[in-house]
Amino acid sequence: MQIGMFTASQWGAQDDPGQVLADLRQQVRTARDNGFCSLLLGQHLLSGPMGMFQTMPLMGQLVDDAAGMQIGPGVLLLSMMNPVLAAEEGATIDWLSNGNYVLAAGLGYREEEFQAMGVSIKNRVGRMNEGLEVIKRLWTEDEVSHEGRYFQLTNAQAGVRPKQQPRPPIWLGGDVEAAVRRAARLADAWLVAPTMPFAQLAEYMGIFRSERKANGLDETVKCPIVRECFIGRNSAHAREVSHGPLLAKYATYAAWGQEDAAANDFTAAFDDFASRRFFIGDAIEVRDQLQQCAEATGSDHFLMRMQWPGLDQAEALANIERIGKLI
Repeated sequence: MQIGMFTASQWGAQDDPGQVLADLRQQVRTARDNGFCSLLLGQHLLSGPMGMFQTMPLMGQLVDDAAGMQIGPGVLLLSMMNPVLAAEEGATIDWLSNGNYVLAAGLGYREEEFQAMGVSIKNRVGRMNEGLEVIKRLWTEDEVSHEGRYFQLTNAQAGVRPKQQPRPPIWLGGDVEAAVRRAARLADAWLVAPTMPFAQLAEYMGIFRSERKANGLDETVKCPIVRECFIGRNSAHAREVSHGPLLAKYATYAAWGQEDAAANDFTAAFDDFASRRFFIGDAIEVRDQLQQCAEATGSDHFLMRMQWPGLDQAEALANIERIGKLI
C-alpha cells in the first residue's frame, strides 16, 4: 500500500504567508522522510479571505523538498485553463522532479472562478475533454495541428515535452457517476475526492472498472483516494485537535457551494459527516479504517490531507510522523 500527502496550502487571514510556506516545506520534508510516496497540491482561484498559494509555482518550489515523491496538482482546474500552458508547465515540472509529475485535473465548481477566467461554466466539460486531448498530443507528438471548438493549433511544437515516456499519468477527479465514467475513458485513473462517503466508494469503483472494460481499457487500474486523516496520541486527542480546523474548512467549502459539503449543517452534524468520510482516531483505529477501505475498493494508494488552517504546526508534524509509522 502507498501513502501520499495532499495539501491545499491554505491559511487564515491572520496568518503570515511566509510562515505558512516555511511550515509547508517542513511538512513535505517530514512526509518524504517518513516514506510518503506522493504529493498533490490543490488549486483554487479567488479564495479570499482564505489564503492559498497557486499550484504550479508552488510545485517548482517544493520539488527538492519532495525529492523522489510523485508530485502534481490536485486538481488542476483544467476546464478554465489553457491546455498549451498546462502541457508545457507540467512537462517543466516533470523535468524538475526527475520524471515524477502526475496531472490530476478536474472540472471545478465555483462560478466566480469561471467568471474571473472569462470562461462559461456551461462549457466546462467540453473544454476539459478537448484540453486533455491537446495536452496528450503535445506531450507525445512532434508536431500538433488541432481544430477544435475551444482550441486551435497549427503545426505546433511544444517547447518542452515530459521526461516520462510516453507521458506522465493523468488522473481525473469528480464525485458523480458521469465524472467517474469520464475518468475511466479519458484518464489513467479516477482521483477520489475526500468528500465521497466510504459507503459509496466500492460502488463507484465498480462503475469505473465497468466503463474501462466497456471501452477496451485495462480494468485492473487502481485509483488513488484522497482522505482527511489525523492520528492522535489517542482517539480523544485526535478528535479534539482535528475537529475545529476541519469544521472551519468544510464550512468554507459549504459557503463555496461544494455539493457534498453544502448539503450538511456543519454545526449540528459535522461529527457524523466526518465519521462517514475521514480517517480520524488513534493509530489502531486509523490502520483498521484504512485496511477496510483498501479491501472494499481495491485501491492501494491513499493521499492523506493532514493539515488545515488553524492546526498547530507541531500537531501537523506529529500527525505526519504517526502516519509514517503505519507506512
